[in-house]
Amino acid sequence: MFSLKSFSTLLFLVTLSIATSAQIVRIDSATFWKKNFKAGLNLNQSSFSTNWKAGGVNSFGFNAFLNTKINYKKEKKSWTNEVDLLYGMVNNDGQGFRKTLDRIYLDTKYGYDFNENWGLFTALNFSSQFAEGFKYEEDVNGVEQGRLISNFLAPAFITGSLGFEYSPDESFKLRLAPIASRLTIVQNSRRYLAVDSVAPYGVKVGETLRVEALAFQMLAEYNKDIAENLNLKWRYLFFANYQTLEAKTIDHRLDMNITAQVNKFINVSLGGILLYDFDQDSGVQLSQAFSLGFLYTFQNYKDKKRQ
Repeated sequence: MFSLKSFSTLLFLVTLSIATSAQIVRIDSATFWKKNFKAGLNLNQSSFSTNWKAGGVNSFGFNAFLNTKINYKKEKKSWTNEVDLLYGMVNNDGQGFRKTLDRIYLDTKYGYDFNENWGLFTALNFSSQFAEGFKYEEDVNGVEQGRLISNFLAPAFITGSLGFEYSPDESFKLRLAPIASRLTIVQNSRRYLAVDSVAPYGVKVGETLRVEALAFQMLAEYNKDIAENLNLKWRYLFFANYQTLEAKTIDHRLDMNITAQVNKFINVSLGGILLYDFDQDSGVQLSQAFSLGFLYTFQNYKDKKRQ
């Protein structure tokens, strides 16, 4: 029910976010390290009096993200590191809190340049989620029930790769790794029979690990201001196990996000994920989210002007 207390709480959170939001650039040209940090919090809330005739559900939700990059570059040698975290929840009256967004992505890469565009690299990355995820369905009595389908380290993917990288400029990178290995982790795999009764996420029931020892991986990343105060970022991942190589077993994942910087404090973003993984589902999985919120950024270098 709408109350002055709930409104005051929301107003306090918004005010706090504005007060702590900023964009800071401190140039340090003497170092070989480039550091970039971004963090944001987006809030959404709605409430209605008991006699509100138009209808509606009281709700409160948020999503928060953190992205940091620490990159070293000296002559032909480079070392790049990225942490990309995202989490969101919504509380609808009568349903309780439910997860809306959840991502953990860690990546580290060592590279050696052959020339301005091409180089050799070796990389290791990790991906998973923070918390339990449920699929909600109604039972025979019409009562909605949640079935556990994911959790931290269920699944999780650790991928190592060796290959060649193409990077014509700072906005685009393409990794081609003919030698790659992936470890799939599903802790307590018997809890995820709702995903697959034999091998949830490709890990056999009763086991914890699946090893794909020899595979091909392609990773493409694009991050560029396509207009003033408008940024487009996407990451595409292609993974093919040589042992089970056929079209339906090749994994594809595309993460895309468009962010508009309204002013120093406020940003609007529209993002989505397209995922095809035969070990999870025989169809294409889609996820989409829109958010309006507050952003804090820090970096120790000035971006080059992009045409």
